[in-house]
Amino acid sequence: MYEILTLNKIAACGLEQLPQDKYQITDDPAANADGIILRSFAMHDMALPENLKAVARAGAGTNNIPIEKCAEKGIVVFNTPGANANAVKELVLAGLFLSSRKIADGIAWAGTLQGDDIAKQVEKGKSSFAGQEVQGKTLGVIGLGAIGVLVANAARHLGMNVIGYDPYLSVDAAWRLSSHIQKAKSADEIYKNADYITIHVPLNDSTRGSVNKDTFAMMKDGVRILNFARGELVNNDDMKEAIASGKVACYVVDFPLPDTINQKGIITIPHLGASTAESEDNCAVMAAQEISSYLETGNILNSVNFPNCELPLGGKGRIAVLHKNIPNMIAQFTAAFSEKNQNIADLINKSKKDYAYTIINSDESISKNLVDGIKQIDGVLSVRVIY
Repeated sequence: MYEILTLNKIAACGLEQLPQDKYQITDDPAANADGIILRSFAMHDMALPENLKAVARAGAGTNNIPIEKCAEKGIVVFNTPGANANAVKELVLAGLFLSSRKIADGIAWAGTLQGDDIAKQVEKGKSSFAGQEVQGKTLGVIGLGAIGVLVANAARHLGMNVIGYDPYLSVDAAWRLSSHIQKAKSADEIYKNADYITIHVPLNDSTRGSVNKDTFAMMKDGVRILNFARGELVNNDDMKEAIASGKVACYVVDFPLPDTINQKGIITIPHLGASTAESEDNCAVMAAQEISSYLETGNILNSVNFPNCELPLGGKGRIAVLHKNIPNMIAQFTAAFSEKNQNIADLINKSKKDYAYTIINSDESISKNLVDGIKQIDGVLSVRVIY
């Protein structure tokens, strides 16, 4: 029986993926759980259960999870890339139109109208909210992951010229990307040519504040910028200067911060990107499936701190080893099997930056002495036996 701790309310359709004969669901933070499923709960100050093997974030962003701390303890962290992509794409398109047509300002103004001659007031004042159409304009998409590809393809269907840039474009994303999307060789190419720019990259040390006065200097006057990825990707002080100078006509951001709310030229949305019933259901189902697959088979898909690694169940049992990505680990594992006179039926090893994962199917029942021997190998973080 596996125990799963939920740190946020998780959609019932997701928890239904965890059958009651194998899983016990709890929201007791003191539980010594095997797995955690959460959405936005901040785990950084949380004491991790001793028995914890996996954490699944029902969403794409994992800034609320101590990823490196988990990796060092042999805890696999999952996210659900693509599960909320359509919801975010639809809001990005809404942001595209909001940036073009002064809709938000117009609605706010209409709410102030009084008297019996409102129709006349509207006809007299609506010219202040004239905008432009997106058809025929150029959209630059920085980041062509699950969301960026959907946005790029949708914008193309709106009649826009679309330029996309992603130095890490995956094969799957490339297959989904319309052949009509122009591939840029650098982000600078987008900065120099786009009428609209939408950002879809993760927040890390290399991307933090990457949209700033230097990149604004390359952009067209009157550019419109959409940020539905992370607020910290943009230097907000530089953004306000760019808006004041007319370099940026409008900035639409889905992350309210003290220096973006109630600012002229900035439309702040209260982080609604994935806030749809469909998105929450999709994320919950995907998170539950990822964590159950790992707990029951050892297979990893969509981890952010360990490599994807899958091997069909076989033999009389398997050993799953999370370890540092250092030389001679496989040789030491196979030597441990040989020393205990146990035969390896199948083996797979994958690595991701500083960490690696090895799954070994055994032809014999796995002895405690073999497991203890592997645990003693320098660089091993966690060892599990799965039957």
